[in-house]
Amino acid sequence: MKSDNMKAGMQQAPARSLLNALGFTPEEIKKPLVGIVSSYNEIVPGHMNIDKIVNAVKLGVAEAGGMPVVFPAIAVCDGIAMGHVGMKYSLVTRDLIADSTECMALAHQFDALVMVPNCDKNVPGLLMAAARINVPTVFVSGGPMLAGRIGGKKRSLSSMFEAVGAYASGSMTEDDVKEYEEKVCPTCGSCSGMYTANSMNCLTEALGMGLRGNGTIPAVYSERIKLAKRAGMAVMEMYRKNICPRDIMTKDAILNALTVDMALGCSTNSMLHLPAIAHEVGFDFDISFANPISEKTPNLCHLAPAGPTYMEDLNEAGGVYAVMKELADIGLINTECMTVTGKTIGENIKNAVNMNPEVIRTTDNPYSKTGGLAVLKGNLAPDGSVVKRSAVVEEMMVHEGPARVFDCEEDAIKAIKGGKIVPGDVVVIRYEGPKGGPGMREMLNPTSAIAGMGLGSSVALITDGRFSGASRGASIGHVSPEAALGGPIALVEEGDIIKIDIPNMKLELDVDENVLEERRKNWQPREPKVKTGYLARYAAMVTSGNRGAILENNFK
Repeated sequence: MKSDNMKAGMQQAPARSLLNALGFTPEEIKKPLVGIVSSYNEIVPGHMNIDKIVNAVKLGVAEAGGMPVVFPAIAVCDGIAMGHVGMKYSLVTRDLIADSTECMALAHQFDALVMVPNCDKNVPGLLMAAARINVPTVFVSGGPMLAGRIGGKKRSLSSMFEAVGAYASGSMTEDDVKEYEEKVCPTCGSCSGMYTANSMNCLTEALGMGLRGNGTIPAVYSERIKLAKRAGMAVMEMYRKNICPRDIMTKDAILNALTVDMALGCSTNSMLHLPAIAHEVGFDFDISFANPISEKTPNLCHLAPAGPTYMEDLNEAGGVYAVMKELADIGLINTECMTVTGKTIGENIKNAVNMNPEVIRTTDNPYSKTGGLAVLKGNLAPDGSVVKRSAVVEEMMVHEGPARVFDCEEDAIKAIKGGKIVPGDVVVIRYEGPKGGPGMREMLNPTSAIAGMGLGSSVALITDGRFSGASRGASIGHVSPEAALGGPIALVEEGDIIKIDIPNMKLELDVDENVLEERRKNWQPREPKVKTGYLARYAAMVTSGNRGAILENNFK
């Protein structure tokens, strides 16, 4: 056992004395030591139920012969952090989570791990940590929230943000907004649409690191507790068979996840997290891989915010396995990849059934023949930018308009709500990238304001920040290189014509190259917005524009 490094032999008698202080019995000390990484806290709705999940995991581990030991991971609620300085701290927690979990697991020599995340940064952060630590590991999330209901229709958090924009435009009253406030988030769990948290939990299944239902069984269902018990048992079986994360998270598994991403219409943030996870297993994943996979992968699901269905609907329709079975039947999934079940993807999905072709379209009747995400390049984004194509209305797939330029999110929101943005405009929000923000804030407030003002089908938004999985419309984020690194987005001036062509993956600034070169010569780097503390250290370590806030200490 790996834990024997910490607990066996005369030299480790002091360590055993400390285990004795923890109340371990001699019998327990002899068992495999299984770390359970708990993201439980009382400020994140997606994590408030994780204590119950963790207790169920402990039962499963103990029943299968292991010694479960809980230690914590931090978590930020992006919705609560939105709209103030807190959003600058959201993305950076992913690397903190990965680093601190690695430290805890290796310092205490755990034999196996069960990761219990749920929200946006915990899932990728813990997947990164799992790859580094590389002991048998299973993921079980806290599960998605049930959708809210208003006027007989299902609603979710994105509806709440758009309601605020609608109030600003005068199309909703304060009482209307109050009703949304009280009803759109009715239970614990990760927010109920195909936002970043649920995207990453579903992709954990596709990677093979979570059991069936990990991404879709609602948080409040008792089936989630059963799943947690099974996860505890499964990790002990993995321990006995010595199946480790790097046996599962291979290049082929990551490409499977990207394929499923396209079919589900996942959050654009997956284009930050999948490359970071891939790096940990030695796979140099470039976001440009997305386009050839998107070209051959049909988009089968339109979950909120792209459509009227929610995670509970996907669960009832057969979940991620049903989506993978549809894709595998036309040869788009590598079915030989190993999973935490000890079986291959092909064995796992063999009997999966699509029980609702309205929620999971069949491959011969997709929403579109191409996948949910697209990477756009051009002279405005030479290293790429990302758009959730499945959430863009048809009339905005090709768009040309004058740039309305803002150097922070707050100024853009004032202009949108103040009626200064008109149909045809292209809102540009820059200096919001990993280095320039710092921290790469999500731009859900601006996109929601645009939608709420009734401009969602006539105004585009481009940023070197990132978009929430709850964003919809022609919202193009992750523009790289970012403005703070002298990327072309820093050279855009008010009124410049920007051309967006999503079908042809183009994002162009219609300005003569000689003019751009002159602007480039005159461009001056900006003073850092934050000069002390963790954000300042983070910004100083960013070495490239937007690849999930790639940090030198983790990626070079």
